[in-house]
Amino acid sequence: MAKQPINVTASTLTVDRDNHAGAVVTVNRAAGCVVTLPASTGKGDEYIFYVGTTISSNSFIVKVANSTDTFAGGVAISTDIGGVTMLAGGTDDTITMSGSTTGGVAGSWVKLTDVAVGKFMVGGFLASTGTEATPFSATV
Repeated sequence: MAKQPINVTASTLTVDRDNHAGAVVTVNRAAGCVVTLPASTGKGDEYIFYVGTTISSNSFIVKVANSTDTFAGGVAISTDIGGVTMLAGGTDDTITMSGSTTGGVAGSWVKLTDVAVGKFMVGGFLASTGTEATPFSATV
């Protein structure tokens, strides 16, 4: 049974397995939000983040909890019918949606699956404006 969607309007969110795994977390804060995932354990938990309100200042950031965890996979990002695919590099641990070139326009979403200790699989679609740019970086 799916969990009820969770609406977030705060500037930060610390994700925990019991409350957030299996639920769609909708970010409705134009000034952005920083989301910190739990440490990966390899239990297969899925965390889905959906942009309900376009980011117009700051950024919507999803990052790992520690310097060990990283992302593998990629997202489609588009301003038009063409779009591009952006892949996470081997050390990437942060997704930054700016509300423009790196996604964060309403309708953007990412799904992170805890596939192994130290690894989250990432997929999704990011709606953007301007020339698409990678949302991935290594900052943790």
